[in-house]
Amino acid sequence: MSVFFYGCVTLDGYLADKNHNLDWLYQTGDIEETNYDSFYNSMDITIMGKRTFNEIEKMDNIDSIYSATKNYVITHAERLSARGFVPVNCEIVEFVKQLDKDKNIWIVGGNTIIAPLLDNNMIDNIIIQIAPVLLGTGIPLFTQKEALKRFSLKEVKQYGQFAELIYSRL
Repeated sequence: MSVFFYGCVTLDGYLADKNHNLDWLYQTGDIEETNYDSFYNSMDITIMGKRTFNEIEKMDNIDSIYSATKNYVITHAERLSARGFVPVNCEIVEFVKQLDKDKNIWIVGGNTIIAPLLDNNMIDNIIIQIAPVLLGTGIPLFTQKEALKRFSLKEVKQYGQFAELIYSRL
């Protein structure tokens, strides 16, 4: 099993603005400019938080966007509005530990999901695209406990206005 974070942040490290909006991202570029399709096709499972799901839920054809993966949403809700997304009400570290060891897992978003996985050395790969945007405030990507975590830079790519950095855990 490999656990990946794949996502985009601003130059100042924010996943979303202070109101959890991603307008800055949508106004910066297009997913077709990246290697998203290749990445997604290598994943078996997605895991996201409820706020990330709420943002994805706004997209057209949500059922077809994540059709090739088993999709989990960490939430207290018993049901979700989109087919193909399974609500899970448990601690993220324990949930990931019980998943099939032969699967690739994409942590789609949510710093409250990423932080405990980083705290427990469970993120194997970070693929992060950086948008040329400064928000000044917002929802930061990294909120894990203070502890040294080392990754190795494997590759750097440019997609339009985005810089993509590919890291693996040492």
